Amino acid sequence: MGGCHEPGRKRSLRAAAAAGLVLAALGPGAASAVELSAGGLTFSDELGGFRLLSAAGTGRADDPVVVEEEIYEPAAAVLVIRRSPGPEGRPRAGAFPASGFTLLKRVRNATGRVWAGFDLELEEIEGKPSTYADGLSFDQIARRAPDVRSDRFPRNERLFEPADRIRFRSGHVDPDGVVVFRMQITDPTPTAIFYLVQDPQLLYSGTPAPSGLAGLPACLIRRAGGPPQAPGPGPCGSAPPGPPR
Repeated sequence: MGGCHEPGRKRSLRAAAAAGLVLAALGPGAASAVELSAGGLTFSDELGGFRLLSAAGTGRADDPVVVEEEIYEPAAAVLVIRRSPGPEGRPRAGAFPASGFTLLKRVRNATGRVWAGFDLELEEIEGKPSTYADGLSFDQIARRAPDVRSDRFPRNERLFEPADRIRFRSGHVDPDGVVVFRMQITDPTPTAIFYLVQDPQLLYSGTPAPSGLAGLPACLIRRAGGPPQAPGPGPCGSAPPGPPR
């Protein structure tokens, strides 16, 4: 009788091994995605490239949602954010109100590369820029300037249309360093899911100059995954500038 089941067991073992190979090929994010809930929202690292470590808080200005994570791939990492469902599977009442929520992110640089800047971008549809029409924004219609800041990047620039992006600059984060970002996210017509693209800008040299990044040509800093500059006699593939006039 036992011999009749041997082929089935062998097939099961082969199927399990094949599934393991598929998960390994997809990377650590696919094999062990983490979902954490806070402030009526659920955060996920299912798209890979980084790990969620913790999430807590209500989302109020005096009690922001605090999300801790580490980015280990030198490429844009996409945080998936969902409205937490209620008992019957429908969006929970009060989750992600029109007034929005305050988000504080603590991000560890596990890429082994220096970050010379950091971009954050909202998307209502993955891979498509958020437009004014979809309502999702970093508090774009606020009557007063939103509380947007970072402990490592003292300057930031908010870019609107055709995307909703914050570009943090004038600082750096060393490998294994931690950077903190604070922002508000609003959506008068909230959807069940949206995305926060986290795009560190890498420094070519690997380490900042002793005096920081001031004075470095802009081309020495690139978005993660961006193409390198063509070689040439100047620092950025072009002829060095002449003497001041």
